[in-house]
Amino acid sequence: MKRTLLALGTIFIGATASAQDCSEIFISEYVEGWSNNKALEIYNPTSATVDLSQYMIVRYSNGATSADQSKAVQLTGTIAPKEVYVAVIEKLDPNGTQQEAPVWDSLQARADGFYCPDYNVSEAMYFNGNDAVVLAKGVITDIQNSQLIDVFGKIGENPGVAWTTTFPYNTGVGVEVTKDHSLIRKSTILKGETNPTISQFNPLGEYDSIPAVVDINGTLYGNWFSLGTHDCDCNTLGLENNEAQVEVTVAPNPSQGSFKVSNVAEYSTVQIVNSLGQEIVVINNNSEATILFDLSDRRGVYFVKLSGNGKSITRRVIIK
Repeated sequence: MKRTLLALGTIFIGATASAQDCSEIFISEYVEGWSNNKALEIYNPTSATVDLSQYMIVRYSNGATSADQSKAVQLTGTIAPKEVYVAVIEKLDPNGTQQEAPVWDSLQARADGFYCPDYNVSEAMYFNGNDAVVLAKGVITDIQNSQLIDVFGKIGENPGVAWTTTFPYNTGVGVEVTKDHSLIRKSTILKGETNPTISQFNPLGEYDSIPAVVDINGTLYGNWFSLGTHDCDCNTLGLENNEAQVEVTVAPNPSQGSFKVSNVAEYSTVQIVNSLGQEIVVINNNSEATILFDLSDRRGVYFVKLSGNGKSITRRVIIK
């Protein structure tokens, strides 16, 4: 049985069924950057290619409990197994100003598809730090009978400027993490949130906050340099001879700079690269089980790449 979005007055309720682990696509990264730098990354944990034309993104703005066609957009394209799709708002005119300001080149380069060029036609990709964003299966002409696949935020709740790190998360107390920020779904999350009436949305319960890009005046601009790949435990489920892959760990993660990579004796090379693919550290491993790293003063998202003995694996680490 699918979980449907059924209207009851102005609030949505869900059916009792929910997605099984690694059986359905879900939101893997949320980007709410400065100006029009908005993006969602969607991950396919299954072993089959997914047709995105069956799905849509719906925005529930400022605590709204309902959304019409103007708040939704139908997706296009496909996602290969264990791969991601990056949807970016379509603001591409380099001469645009104010509401038409262009998406930065570095974010445009990570897009698999652009959406919602005209706010008056669709507002779906114009989300701010206080909007719930839904991934649903269905068509935008019949949102109420669509299948809820995942939700970022909480439908019907307006946290003010943004959801924060302190419970209750909608009181403005604590550090804002959904405005001018990016959030990566934790690797342990194997499915989307399919309960439209969740009691609370804890942004750091299922997501890791990425250190924002900050200019010399202290302005936050967001961070989108990790878009395009997702580290999920679904990647190794069902694979043969993957015991060593499953056991490789990076801790603490997120880190303040120092972290260790454990259970790596089977790998002869351990490499750290940044989100631009530039090599930061490379180590020839002599069967050490644990390797320590220190990336203090290097805030951002990095990838630990291990290879050797015909195997390879990548782990993501966030440096706060």
